[in-house]
Amino acid sequence: MGIRVSGVSKEFGSFKAVDDVSLDVDSGSLVALLGPSGSGKSTLLRLIAGLEESDAGRIWITGEEATTRSVQDRQVGFVFQHFALFKHRTVRQNVGFGLELRGWKQDAIRRRVDELLELVQLQGFGNRYPSQLSGGQRQRVALARALAVQPRVLLLDEPFSALDAKVRKELRAWLRNLHDEMHVTTVIVTHDQEEAMEVADRIVVMNQGRIEQIGTPAEIYDHPATPFVMSFVGAVNVLPGNGPLAAAASNSGIQGQNTEGQLFIRPHDLDLHLSPQPDSVPAVLRRITHMGREIQAELTLENGEQVIAQLPRERIDYSNLKSGDALHITSRESRTFVPDYSI
Repeated sequence: MGIRVSGVSKEFGSFKAVDDVSLDVDSGSLVALLGPSGSGKSTLLRLIAGLEESDAGRIWITGEEATTRSVQDRQVGFVFQHFALFKHRTVRQNVGFGLELRGWKQDAIRRRVDELLELVQLQGFGNRYPSQLSGGQRQRVALARALAVQPRVLLLDEPFSALDAKVRKELRAWLRNLHDEMHVTTVIVTHDQEEAMEVADRIVVMNQGRIEQIGTPAEIYDHPATPFVMSFVGAVNVLPGNGPLAAAASNSGIQGQNTEGQLFIRPHDLDLHLSPQPDSVPAVLRRITHMGREIQAELTLENGEQVIAQLPRERIDYSNLKSGDALHITSRESRTFVPDYSI
């Protein structure tokens, strides 16, 4: 086992940041902690690293209990959101800093730094200063520095959130390839669902200090365990369980209607039609947006409910559609969650 967290809790005053969390991270895997701001994901990461002390629970790293160990004794590599590079040190000096602290000889440091600069594709940048690098290059230096000391686990706290969208996407692919090459047990914190689904073997969805669901990206998206998971991971329409789309879904056999619950439908599970279809629901087009290979339609149902549909351009003749047009909606898949009154 790479990391084991058992019954860990952490409070800051009256705020419970992490609430009785238990989690196993397999050795050599890449796991994403996903959730909104304030969900406890960064606090949990800092507890694993030893940067925060837990109020309750125990933590193991590579089979050894680390609950009371110092940051240094845990042998973790930690990458921060804002790089945290030394501005007055070159790339080589930043990467080799941890090795200097451990008393490595200069020849050994030079060889290790050369290996890491090649690994992170920054050969030839060793004598530059952080101010001479792009944001993506600085983050790769931070990763190289974390890997220099050969950590037992690698912890990344929203490492790409300060970068622009194009660089983030490039670094996500790079990080996944790097992980597949090195197989270091890795935990990455993110609030970006696309990032989590692209890089992680498993996703841990957190909300209000607790774990809502753990699963593969496909399991989290296709089989959400709670309303929060379904609404947070992927776009979704949330509608009353007694509305027209819920009734149509019940009639078509997609699901049983439950008037106490809420109906959740992904935009890509809605189809648009120019004429009535079996179990279709009439709607008025409010706006149509062209999104490359897809179109997005904003619609209003007869009872005033508003929904969004996304579909490939070839699925409907959209060229003449305009605001105010009458359309018809069918649903291919939907989900109802019933309130848990025991909570």
